[in-house]
Amino acid sequence: MDAIDSLGLNTAIAEAQQSYAEGGIPIGAALVHHGTSKEAPKLIACGHNERIQKASATLHGEISCLENAGRQKAEFTTLSPCMMCTGAILLYRIPRVVIGENTNFLGGEDLLRTHGVEVVVLNNAVCKELMTKFIAEKPEEWNEDIGEENSPPDA
Repeated sequence: MDAIDSLGLNTAIAEAQQSYAEGGIPIGAALVHHGTSKEAPKLIACGHNERIQKASATLHGEISCLENAGRQKAEFTTLSPCMMCTGAILLYRIPRVVIGENTNFLGGEDLLRTHGVEVVVLNNAVCKELMTKFIAEKPEEWNEDIGEENSPPDA
């Protein structure tokens, strides 16, 4: 993993861990400027899923990062982006998305690719473990976040 991907993924993981510590869904995102021959890569913005913390219908990690960036482009996410976040990536013409893991959830990666977005999946163990733990602890909140209905209780 190069320095740019390391900076982005480590920041996104820290954001996911912060969301989890706040009682939220552990998904983080980061926006990194790749730099030029004269300047090093730098972190532009980051964010995490705040749907539970702020009782928001749309504040996923990628959306939070875009909001915090203020008219910039997000690029790193700890989990495969859902269709809402995939739409935002396409809308803002983000050319490259680095995904921490897509085992717990497979979002709109194929749609991104068909629109020419470079998709890199790192299969990061920290990202997988954090999401697996959250899904086991709070399946109702996870299902709500991805738009799945919870099973009704047995009668």
